[in-house]
Amino acid sequence: MTHRKFKVTFQPTGRTVHVEAGTRLIDAAAAAGFTLDAPCGGSGTCGKCKVRVHGAHCPPSESEIRLLGADAIAHGHRLACDTQVTAALVVDIPERSLLDNRAQILTGDSQGDLTLNPRIQKHFLSLAPAQREAAASDLELLVQTFKPLTPRLSALQALPGCLRKNNGQITAVTVGNDLIGIEGGDTRSALYGVAFDIGTTTLVGTLIRLSDGTELAVAARMNPQTSFGDDVVTRILKCRADAHGLAALQDAVIGAIRALLTELGATAGIDLHKVYEVVFAGNTTMQEILLGIDPSALGELPFQPAFRETVTGRAVELGLALHPEAQFTVFPQVGGFVGGDTVAGILATRMDHFGETVLLVDIGTNGEIVLFHQGQLTATSVAAGPAFEGARIVNGMRGAAGAIEKFTFDGDMHWSVIGGSRPVGLCGTGLIDLTAELLRTGLLDPTGRILPVEEVPAQTPQSLRKRLVTDGAETHFLMATADETASGKPLLLYQRDIRELQLANGAIRAGINILLRQAGVEPEQLGQVLLAGAFGNYIRRHNAKRIGMFPPIPTERIQFVGNAASFGAKRLLLAESERMRAAELGRKVRHIDLSLDPEFQMEFGGAMLFPESGE
Repeated sequence: MTHRKFKVTFQPTGRTVHVEAGTRLIDAAAAAGFTLDAPCGGSGTCGKCKVRVHGAHCPPSESEIRLLGADAIAHGHRLACDTQVTAALVVDIPERSLLDNRAQILTGDSQGDLTLNPRIQKHFLSLAPAQREAAASDLELLVQTFKPLTPRLSALQALPGCLRKNNGQITAVTVGNDLIGIEGGDTRSALYGVAFDIGTTTLVGTLIRLSDGTELAVAARMNPQTSFGDDVVTRILKCRADAHGLAALQDAVIGAIRALLTELGATAGIDLHKVYEVVFAGNTTMQEILLGIDPSALGELPFQPAFRETVTGRAVELGLALHPEAQFTVFPQVGGFVGGDTVAGILATRMDHFGETVLLVDIGTNGEIVLFHQGQLTATSVAAGPAFEGARIVNGMRGAAGAIEKFTFDGDMHWSVIGGSRPVGLCGTGLIDLTAELLRTGLLDPTGRILPVEEVPAQTPQSLRKRLVTDGAETHFLMATADETASGKPLLLYQRDIRELQLANGAIRAGINILLRQAGVEPEQLGQVLLAGAFGNYIRRHNAKRIGMFPPIPTERIQFVGNAASFGAKRLLLAESERMRAAELGRKVRHIDLSLDPEFQMEFGGAMLFPESGE
């Protein structure tokens, strides 16, 4: 039986694909090479994958009617995740509906000291020719000159030719006592590795020359798995519910890693066949999907990971075209939702060497928190959700060009937009800033309710009063008028946006509170709070404190440490001793599963309330 196919043309590029009848537009777009923003995983609840369709199409779903409205649908606007191809179509994709690879992605780190003793080594050797009276094999000559080695087949295949073409001058490439490569001449300087931070939302790769630790190139992009869902739970559910879900998610991230490798090689001008090792640090779900391991067990009690130890193998097993014997390493994991990126963060910051009580907080869709107190490392994770990434916020967006990323009030309101253009939406840092300012001016009460104009303090300036927009029983706040925005439509902060922020903020603070309580630590005992991760390093600390994200400690004790997962991956890549430290950390960190804590819900409920006052 043959299935009828229809032509779908995507504008403004004119790219065309032919897909079977019934294919969702979001999948047709993917086939054409477009990744649409779908933080809800294509369930029709976020409204981010909006497109405009020209031609006959299926009736609108209830979700489309609710999110878009009858007038927009009449003009061809549809959700790509809810619209099926039933005829030839022309589809306009607004730039805002694309998963934006130009988003601000944190690639910097704390730049601490690095130890240089990589697992992959190159040794320049000069082998004397074999003597007729004492004949020896090529491998025996190498062993006699250097040390006993176990050769991989590819190295053995290269040995005779390299020896004779280079008059015995060769470079042996080794991993421990394994001989993984033979190269002609002295190639010791051409020894490269890549450290990857595999985040739920973003991917960062750093190309490093292993012989001297020099960073040659950095590349970053959005994790294309975001089109399947904006958090780890939706991706776990994708693997559970769809027989092809795991393969689709693994293919997406591997494809992005290949693209990053190509970009890194082109930027540094090196042959990727000279890359001998890649190191990956990610949360438990990301690492298991990367390895093609079904993460379904992470979606049910007791949230058990597939492994806790360091995982190594050949890069070709992951479909990466590097040196034929290139190795990969994936960080050890602590627990179900405390993964390799947390171990990498501890490795990066050396927080277990501090002479005071320290808290490490990695703020993201999956927030990881580690406490070091009296020699003990304790870690937990919280489902902060995607509000900090701009998802589930009505006018939310990631930190890309056009996002309002900063607010200040001084009797009037002022904002700053990434790229200096007209605003398109609101990113997570702007959401925190605006919420903090609304609390300070009394326009928002501690329960998170935006006050109607008749309830705001008498001293509130008229310039702020006129931004309060009442809609039935709720009040919203006007961030930008239609004349000020790129779309020509006003941008509002809605009451439900505040509720989304409260959920994310409350989860982070509740996790911190429980760690402190179980260790018997009072907030004032914290010597430092280390903020890691992309989002954590862009927030204004005093505003995060005002909404109650962090304990009420002096702001100067809150320190940014950059992309700690990336720096931890670099440390492991460059030194065998760091590899052993990472393995030890994975074993010694005490894991607290908040789902088993009887007081978590009460702590979470309390943490959702904003502080009455203070910074």
